[in-house]
Amino acid sequence: MAALSIRDLDDSVREKLRRRAARNGRSMEAEIRAILTDAVTDDAPRSDLFSALTERFARLGGVDLEPPARHTPPRAADLPE
Repeated sequence: MAALSIRDLDDSVREKLRRRAARNGRSMEAEIRAILTDAVTDDAPRSDLFSALTERFARLGGVDLEPPARHTPPRAADLPE
C-alpha cells in the first residue's frame, strides 16, 4: 500500500475532516481514504438531483400535506388550433 502526505492543508479543512470522520465513526485517516476512494471510483452509480436530495434528507422524515380545497370547478384548457 502507498503512503501519502498532504502539506499546507488549511486548519479549517482539517477540522471539517475531523468532524466528518467522527460523524461517520471513523478515524480521520479512514475518512480520507473513503473520500479518495469514492472520488476515483467510476463504477459507482450516479443519481439524479432528486434522488440525491431524497436520499440525503430521508432520515429527517416527511410531512403529509393535504391539498388545498378547490373553490372553483376545474375547466378545460383553451388551446389555439
